[in-house]
Amino acid sequence: MKKILSAFLLLYFALSFSQEKKPMFWQDIQNFKKADQENPPPKDAILLIGSSSFTKWTDVASYFPGKTIINRGFGGSRMTDLNDFADDLLSPYQPKQIIIYCGDNDFADNHDLKAKVVVNRFKTFYKKIREKFPTIEVDFISIKYSPSREVLWPQMKETNKKIAAFMKKEPNAEFIDITKAMEDSNGNVRRDLFVEDMLHLTPEGYEAWAKVMQPYMK
Repeated sequence: MKKILSAFLLLYFALSFSQEKKPMFWQDIQNFKKADQENPPPKDAILLIGSSSFTKWTDVASYFPGKTIINRGFGGSRMTDLNDFADDLLSPYQPKQIIIYCGDNDFADNHDLKAKVVVNRFKTFYKKIREKFPTIEVDFISIKYSPSREVLWPQMKETNKKIAAFMKKEPNAEFIDITKAMEDSNGNVRRDLFVEDMLHLTPEGYEAWAKVMQPYMK
């Protein structure tokens, strides 16, 4: 009877473990791994890491002729997710440059979040990068103003300010500010650079980003 009970308990725990809920974005990471198996990533590429503004930039390479780019953006990701999956996002690659766009989803996920929390999350990820790649160029694209997230902009703006100050002190690091490039002559955000959701970018929006990014691309 004890053997039967033990076998039942083992089966129960095995089934429970197999049905355990996978962490958010687990499938995205598996997709990256599959892509790397099918097409081994090149060395000395520019590695993009971040959220949907990168995910949806599917033709990013066409904006930067002559540059080898690996896009590892996954939609909805926050700084916390970059930290959680840091090893999966960094270890498979040998880039010459890493460019990060992330942070706005942290605030969308928690409207009460303060800038210093997101800045510290970024610093944690930056440290993880430097542990693996001490000397390569690491850049951060400023969190963009999105009309659909206007209420969150004050904390996003403060986050940009603090990360810019941090990056200024770091060697081989740059803060790429795309804010002005997305404004009209009156200093208002150009809504025509966004698709209908007023969050994600049109090709013209990405063109505005590319013009600012071009001088930083290694």
